[in-house]
Amino acid sequence: MLIAALDVLVGARPQVIALLVLGPLLACAWLDVRHSVLVGCWAALSGLVAGLLDGTFLTVGFTVRWCGLLLGCVLVVHVARRRAAAEMALRSLDLARRVTRGDHDLAALVESSHDAIVATTLEGRITYWNTAAQQLYGYTPQEAIGAHVSMLAPPERGHETAMLLRRLSRGERIEHFEARRVSRTGRRIHVDLTLWPNRTPNGRLIGAYAIARDLEQKRAAAELAQLYEEQRHVALTLQRSLMGVPPKVPGMPTAHRYLPATQGLGVGGDWFDLVPLGARRVGAVIGDVMGRGLEAAAVMGRLYSAAHALAKSGIPPWQVMQTLDAVVADLPDQFITCCYLEIHPDAGEAIVCSAGHLPVLLVAPDGKVRTLPVPVSVPLGVGAIPHQQVTVALPPGSTLALYTDGLVESPGHDIYTRLDALATALGAALATAPDLEQAADQVLAALLPGPARHDDDVTLLLARLPQAPLATAGRELDATPAAVPAGRAFLTDTLTAWHLAGIADDACLLASDILTNAVCHAAGPIRLLLRRTEYDLTIEVTDRSPHLPQPRQINTADESGRGLALVGALAAAWGTRPAEDGKTVWFTLATSNHSAEA
Repeated sequence: MLIAALDVLVGARPQVIALLVLGPLLACAWLDVRHSVLVGCWAALSGLVAGLLDGTFLTVGFTVRWCGLLLGCVLVVHVARRRAAAEMALRSLDLARRVTRGDHDLAALVESSHDAIVATTLEGRITYWNTAAQQLYGYTPQEAIGAHVSMLAPPERGHETAMLLRRLSRGERIEHFEARRVSRTGRRIHVDLTLWPNRTPNGRLIGAYAIARDLEQKRAAAELAQLYEEQRHVALTLQRSLMGVPPKVPGMPTAHRYLPATQGLGVGGDWFDLVPLGARRVGAVIGDVMGRGLEAAAVMGRLYSAAHALAKSGIPPWQVMQTLDAVVADLPDQFITCCYLEIHPDAGEAIVCSAGHLPVLLVAPDGKVRTLPVPVSVPLGVGAIPHQQVTVALPPGSTLALYTDGLVESPGHDIYTRLDALATALGAALATAPDLEQAADQVLAALLPGPARHDDDVTLLLARLPQAPLATAGRELDATPAAVPAGRAFLTDTLTAWHLAGIADDACLLASDILTNAVCHAAGPIRLLLRRTEYDLTIEVTDRSPHLPQPRQINTADESGRGLALVGALAAAWGTRPAEDGKTVWFTLATSNHSAEA
């Protein structure tokens, strides 16, 4: 075009031919469309001005040369446009090849993005169209590539597309531009657009990229997430309100942890409980309802309440399991594991019954960890199979660890390997932690991959047995009237030897009434047992009758029935429980003040 302009200026006619050849070559070499148009306009205007200045404006020669110049300008602009389109096609082809070769960043952007990603020329012609764009707008890549982006805008918003292209052509980046778009089927879409110019390595603008996010879908996802969190909160609140907080057990340090799952609704069917049974005995329950959500939490609540009430009744562990089995039989399609321990710290033993639950771990005072040798029966709800209980020895000062499968089960790991890891973590934590609370935290930190990565709810209960009682004494008596004075004499001599003479009168009065009931209403032999701790004295009377005495309302004309009322008034605590060969009635008296006086 420069040569053609000079031809018009100086009149060198043969260079009109050069314009037709060199002009397109020049455009193909380095001029883009915009600069080709500018140069063409400048050449045509220069030729026109030259004709006016030299007086040849209206001559035939000038007209021929000037028309040839215009033809060259049009040809140059056309070639520049074709070259730009070819460059964009090559860049799109290179983009596809890079994805195919495994450009991970680009592959993640193009293949895995849930946002619509579109590439265009500066004129608005689409050169790239990803899968999410097809899902959002409905056009296939074959239909979209080569078309103008204005097809995505409603007719009344055509000016918006032109405005965005102008801003991009100036090199602007546009963040979070909310716009209305229309799909192939005519559906109106509210989108959030992020647009930025596409530059070559030397900084030349060659096109633009756009990311479109469906705001309606995003808003629906946010509402769904909020609803999900509300349901999760309801389920967690329900579970925690049903399970409550286990009570503090005097003389038995405990620590417990419950972590809801981080996947799904989070709340599951794990539960645990500590039930004071009196006379320094404690019931420990742990269970796991398979499943998640409100249904699992509701089932857990029913079983928690049932197990607590059954443990309070004092029935042996195997009967607790049999009754829970009957409860679960009324709940369709439930799979539940449970373990119940009736812990007798003073006797240094526990009666345990397990229904398909993971083994209980015992950490001895010397740090050695072992599993309790307990026969594991079928889970609750299977039915028709009796549950077995066993008595195991528990050294004073040892620690029991009860847990659910969320603590030890892990994909890709053998369960026995994980149980060994738990035993190792328990031994290390109890050897170094100053108390059970910190030990529980250390165990969770060692077993769980992270606070936000466990797929099942996690429950851990640690209980440390107290030291052995300071003193114990017992005597077996015949079920005859002579047993009552003999029992009083034994009590007086023993309490005097223990420097507890200050409570001997109350102890003899209450024991006499219980012994009298045993002589009158039960069969022998009768066992009288005394246990002294730092803070209290426990007296137990065991006979062969299975009938548990019940306190009743006493009328003024009644000649009997006041014994249990007297026990309830004078004792710090009292109760009854079934025994293997009958029943046991017990009461406790505080000893701290009397010991100090002695």
